[in-house]
Amino acid sequence: MTTIQTVISDIQSQLETAYPKDEAGALAWWIIEEETGLSRSQILTGCKITKNFAHVQEVVARLLHFEPVQYIYGHTEWCGLDLKVTPATLIPRPETAELVERIDTDTRTLPEGKALKVLDIGTGSGCIAIALKKAHPEWEVTGIDISEEAIEVARENAKRNKVDVDFRVADIFSDENGGIESFGGEEYGKNLQYDIVVSNPPYICEKEKADMRRNVLDFEPHSALFVPDDDPLKFYRRIAQLFSPITRNPSPIPPHIFFEINEAYGDEIVALLNDYGYRDIRLIKDIYGKARIIEGRMVG
Repeated sequence: MTTIQTVISDIQSQLETAYPKDEAGALAWWIIEEETGLSRSQILTGCKITKNFAHVQEVVARLLHFEPVQYIYGHTEWCGLDLKVTPATLIPRPETAELVERIDTDTRTLPEGKALKVLDIGTGSGCIAIALKKAHPEWEVTGIDISEEAIEVARENAKRNKVDVDFRVADIFSDENGGIESFGGEEYGKNLQYDIVVSNPPYICEKEKADMRRNVLDFEPHSALFVPDDDPLKFYRRIAQLFSPITRNPSPIPPHIFFEINEAYGDEIVALLNDYGYRDIRLIKDIYGKARIIEGRMVG
C-alpha cells in the first residue's frame, strides 16, 4: 500500500529536477496539505487520509513549468490571512509583511483605540490594507489600484477575512475623474488628509529581468513589477508629490509615509523625500540585510 510519506517523497523527487531540494520539499508538503485539507502536524500524527491523489500529477506538471503554487491553488497564507491570488495580483512576499510590521511598530505609542486614516496605494490583492485593518479594526483603511481585476480580488479578500476596507480603482497619475479625486481629493494635492500613506509600488527595473526566476517573470503581472530603466523612481516621486507637506493642510497627528523599495535606490528615495519636505526619514533593512523599507513624516 502506498503511504503518504511515499507520495510526498515521489513529488519531491520530481520537483527536484527544477527546484532546489528544500524548496521542492516545501512544495511537496504544500501540495499534500492542499489536497488533503489537513495540516502537516495532522498528517504526521496519523490522521486517516482517503484522498485520491490522481490530481497531484497535474499540479506537479504545472510546477515543473514554473507556475507559482499560489496561482495553481488560487490562494496563499500571509500574515495570518488567507488571501486569494490570481495572475492579476502579485503574490504577497515576506518583505511586505515586514512593511506591515513596521507600521504596527511605529503606531504602538499612539493612544489605544486611536482611529487612523490609512491609504494603501497599489493595493493589488489588498494584503497590506487588510492586514492593517485586521490588526486595527478601528482604523479607516482605503486601498487603491489602477487594475479593476486587482480591486475585485482585494474586495473578495476583505470579505473572506471579515474586514471592512474601502477598495477603489484609481490612477495616481491622472488628475481627472478616476484619479486623485476618486480617493478623497477635493482640490489637487490639497486635502488628502491621511495619517498613514503606504505603498509597495512597482520597483524592478526592466534591465533586472535577466536575473529573475521564471515563476515570477512568466506568471506575475508585469505592470505591478516593473518600472522603466530611465525612470525607476516614477511611483515614489508621484506619491511623494501628492502627499508632500509642502502641499498639505496641517494635521493634528504628524502623518507618516511608508514605502517598500528596490534596495538599489534607497539613497535616491531618501533624497527625493527630503526634497519634498518630509522629515525623520529612515532607511530600514529587511531580514536579509537589504535596504527594503523607507519611512518618513509629513510635517507641514
